[in-house]
Amino acid sequence: MSKFGGSLFGLNLLLTVLLGAATAAAEYYNYGNALDKTFLFFEAQRSGKLPAAQRVKWRSHSGLADGLAQGVSLEGGYYDAGDHVKFGLPMAFAVTMLSWAAVDNQKELSGSNQMQQTLWSIRWGTDYFIKAHPQPNVLWGQVGDGKSDHYCWERAEDMTTSRTAYKLDQYHPGSDLAGETAAALAAASLAFKPYNSSYSAILLTHAKELFSFADKYRGLYTDSIPNAKAFYMSSGYSDELLWAAAWLHRATGDEYYLKYAVNNAGYMGGTGWGMKEFSWDNKYAGVQVLLSKILLEGKGGAYTSTLKQYQMKADYFACACLKKNGGYNIQTTPGGLMYVREWNNLQYASAAAFLLAIYSDYLSAANAKLNCPDGSVPPQALLDFSRSQVTKSSRTQNHFSSDFKCINRVFLMQADYILGKNRQGMSYLVGYGPKYPIRVHHRGASIPSIFIQRSTVNCVQGYDSWYRRAQADPNVIYGALVGGPDQNDYYSDDRTNYEQTEPTLSGTAPLVGLFAKLSGKLGKPCAQIILCSMDHQLMFWNFVGSYGGGYSKPYQTPKPPAYKATTTYTPKQSGAPIEFLHSITANWMAWNTRYYRHKVIIKNNSQKPISGLKLKIEDLTGPIWGLNPTGQKNTYQLPQWQKTLKAGQAYDFVYVQGGPQAKVSVLSYY
Repeated sequence: MSKFGGSLFGLNLLLTVLLGAATAAAEYYNYGNALDKTFLFFEAQRSGKLPAAQRVKWRSHSGLADGLAQGVSLEGGYYDAGDHVKFGLPMAFAVTMLSWAAVDNQKELSGSNQMQQTLWSIRWGTDYFIKAHPQPNVLWGQVGDGKSDHYCWERAEDMTTSRTAYKLDQYHPGSDLAGETAAALAAASLAFKPYNSSYSAILLTHAKELFSFADKYRGLYTDSIPNAKAFYMSSGYSDELLWAAAWLHRATGDEYYLKYAVNNAGYMGGTGWGMKEFSWDNKYAGVQVLLSKILLEGKGGAYTSTLKQYQMKADYFACACLKKNGGYNIQTTPGGLMYVREWNNLQYASAAAFLLAIYSDYLSAANAKLNCPDGSVPPQALLDFSRSQVTKSSRTQNHFSSDFKCINRVFLMQADYILGKNRQGMSYLVGYGPKYPIRVHHRGASIPSIFIQRSTVNCVQGYDSWYRRAQADPNVIYGALVGGPDQNDYYSDDRTNYEQTEPTLSGTAPLVGLFAKLSGKLGKPCAQIILCSMDHQLMFWNFVGSYGGGYSKPYQTPKPPAYKATTTYTPKQSGAPIEFLHSITANWMAWNTRYYRHKVIIKNNSQKPISGLKLKIEDLTGPIWGLNPTGQKNTYQLPQWQKTLKAGQAYDFVYVQGGPQAKVSVLSYY
């Protein structure tokens, strides 16, 4: 619990700090810029004949003959990741996420002049899906052989590997892949409806046919396309059938699809599975949030009882992310990142963050609360909390009401972590910020463009000359979200480390809606933090800094601050091995008071490790992050994961307060 506990003064101070830090965050992170870069990644992943308006100039036409050997044109679509296979399941999921953003973040995307880019990104996928669905019960689900493709390291323009196309039909079903593609097309039809009604109608026709195909001829797509098993193994298809039905109901308003989702809720697990993951393979949480919208809008009718069960599971997901789920919570890294799997973990964090943002909006629109086992949480928790608790100033309340339309802290934390507020001080969105991955596991990025090196780079030559080289990629693949750090927040920027350095469609796509929302909401400072059982220190620490890297340098240089940064050393006592470096790294005004973010670096100058370090911190009037209280007055210690400082090692912590810096001294160590 916060050191300010039940103190009204403490709550006032905490709110002040949060507001100021949010202001700093809005200055330091340009979500609109990050949003624009995500579209560049999709351009870099394009297969087929590229348009004249292509902005990624190091790419050229490729895969022009895809499908022709099987008698069908499958030109277009997207390459999946750092390879050149067009895997249908993650591609369709990516298009669904892009379309959901276009539908639910229409205002933000239009306001930032990015709706056209969004629709272009969607259409590059949906045009391909239309080609891949030439008959009602046929869907071409993959182009390219994953095994041979992964044996070669070559540019898309030089491809020599097999471009075999794999088909689903009534004898070779794939309800998961067909269902996800139906969902993508239904969502895309909604996205295009205000702008191109005829194209929207075409998409909807294909979506309906694919749903019927998926439902009538049931089976796992990886049983029909075994080549995909090693790369995108499906865990089941029930979630995709419910997912497609939910999207078709939203796109058509046809009660048939809602009745399908209700009648099959128990049998297919929609109201049975409580999830802590949302991904290209697992759509249950998405289904549950999407169907909860109907209930929250008061349109449940005869289906209200079942829809309430769906919402209970949507709440389960959100509560797990907030760590208020009675112990059944998500795992997080020491730096606060949602951690699901070792391989490409950021794709799960980005998808979950986007889904939380969507659900927050649905709850807010209905003026509803999120009901968790550890307590109910309003979607605008800090806003409502401040209205009910901070009663000293009506002016303060009005200021909150008019200026701080805020968002769920948890998904903001994930977004900021991705953009650089992490222990590495690294943005995991390539091309964003001063420090980002430069050795991405991506064939096209790692080999010079055919416009620079015109000679063919063959399969083996690519590995010998480009894959293992230590130098940075010759082409920056802007907007690519790499796999990200491990469970300890460690990231190795090594091209051969594909688990961490490879970007994917399914990982990057959710960022469009997430960044659109943040760019729209954080045009004004946002101070919404969910004050729940997730440790306040951990959550806010990620908001204003990072455990190891300090405050990240902004992508765009902010306006000069109205203060002079100060850096002072605490003089070392004679023979004392501990040195402190104090600095002020940010400041802001809140309610006529200037607050400062103080950073203190602890350095072990001795020749041996130091353990059990206890510090005395006096004249501290604000909150502190990066140290744990010992229970003794003014006494703190390093966190559990940093019990020992090796010789020469440094560690830093942060506190926020108005006025002069606190006094830091050593009590004991061994």
